[in-house]
Amino acid sequence: MKSVIAEHLVKTYRKGEVVALNDLSLDVEEGTVLGVLGPNGAGKTTTVRILATLLKPDSGHATVAGIDVIKHPDKVREQIGLSGQYAAVDETLTGWDNLIMFGRLYHLSAKAASARAVELLEQFRLTESAKRPIRTYSGGMRRRLDLAASLIVRPKVLFLDEPTTGLDPRGRQDMWGVIDELVKGGVTLLLTTQYLEEADQLADEIAVIDHGKVIARGTSDSLKKQVGGERLEIVVENENMAAVKEIVAKVSGSAINVDEGLRQVSAPVTTGSKALIEAAKLLDEKGIHPLDIGLKRPSLDDVFLALTGHVAEEKKEEDDSMTKGRKRGK
Repeated sequence: MKSVIAEHLVKTYRKGEVVALNDLSLDVEEGTVLGVLGPNGAGKTTTVRILATLLKPDSGHATVAGIDVIKHPDKVREQIGLSGQYAAVDETLTGWDNLIMFGRLYHLSAKAASARAVELLEQFRLTESAKRPIRTYSGGMRRRLDLAASLIVRPKVLFLDEPTTGLDPRGRQDMWGVIDELVKGGVTLLLTTQYLEEADQLADEIAVIDHGKVIARGTSDSLKKQVGGERLEIVVENENMAAVKEIVAKVSGSAINVDEGLRQVSAPVTTGSKALIEAAKLLDEKGIHPLDIGLKRPSLDDVFLALTGHVAEEKKEEDDSMTKGRKRGK
């Protein structure tokens, strides 16, 4: 069963001058995670806002949890949770007070709101800081609280719009752990991100969008194959270039790429760290000390270059500020 279905969505701004969505279609199977990957301006936030009933498309059709988002937005809001790019919590209140406030906005009784707040604070490892003002929280803690607030009513479908943007590596890893726990609990999740690594970590499938339309969809492995997977890269002194070309060709078994200016030899590999270890061993046998050696994983630009022939363009998305508050249900 499809928990989310979007068909032929079109959204423009400035009387049609700016096209945010251009016949975009996608779906999410119940109980799975779809990662929507794309650069700023690709249409990720516009898609989420339409599916979350915060924005109406110019044309097209969409359902969430089997409910039409245009005809019955209030019913849709009863089934979803939403966490945008920026934490929607009140910094003047404590973590506890924020969750109680959201619970009451969703028409929970005082007792039910309190019980749910206790549960969520424990789930998101925020119990010890529950009585502290939000302004004393770290960025990662604010994001976790924001995500907790979106789960007050146990939504069937959760929309996360770039949930780790602005977080340091540790904060991002913590957020990944929290999201993984939610998925194991059976929540259907649509996640937008600019990071291939994040989609790789969390998503069952990835939809790549560019200029408002889906240009590719598949598993992380299938997308990586389209950009050649990992690449072995070695940088050496000029006098060692010939020998290193032979080593890289032997380890890779594929055509090598040589950048004389950077003194770099590279080639795609399929065995990951094993290829790196083998190359290092062969270099050592020949007494060659590389200036740099490593594996390069596909980046967002690599994916876009392979799929579209151009790198991911950075441009301002028309609706780049996700509504910070959540619309309440009935």
